[in-house]
Amino acid sequence: MKMSDERDIQADRATVWAALLSPEVLKECVPGTQELTGSPEEGFDAVVVQKVGPVKATFKGHVTLSDMIEHESLTLSGEGKGGVAGFAKGQANVRLEQSDTGTRLIYDVEAKVGGKLAQLGSRIVDGFAKKMADQFFTRLEDVIEGPKDGDEAPEAEKKGWLKRLIS
Repeated sequence: MKMSDERDIQADRATVWAALLSPEVLKECVPGTQELTGSPEEGFDAVVVQKVGPVKATFKGHVTLSDMIEHESLTLSGEGKGGVAGFAKGQANVRLEQSDTGTRLIYDVEAKVGGKLAQLGSRIVDGFAKKMADQFFTRLEDVIEGPKDGDEAPEAEKKGWLKRLIS
């Protein structure tokens, strides 16, 4: 499965870069994350619970960062094992470019699944992967940019904490 997309984030590239390397931000942004530890230098270990179609599994995995050009690009490579549910592995190439509103984040993802997950069929798996990517980047945007008009106060207080921390 291959997927590409881009997002405009209202923040400078240094802020977006810091968010992509922060274990706290990644834990908040990856849907279903139970645990996330590590560092950009050594990689991140994660425990993620997800339901894909009728299959619910706890995935334990490791993500490494490579080809890092500060404030410009990086490659994320990872693999997760979900026991009898199967496995997922993939790679994402992420680029950051200056845009009129701040930073354009562009990503190209290639992923593979095996086991029971692969038996679900590509339509279900591809739809799930797109949904996960959309949720991740929406959450990343919220963490960096802060509340949008119409957000309720309790949730709005949580959003934008990274930008406040860095500013």
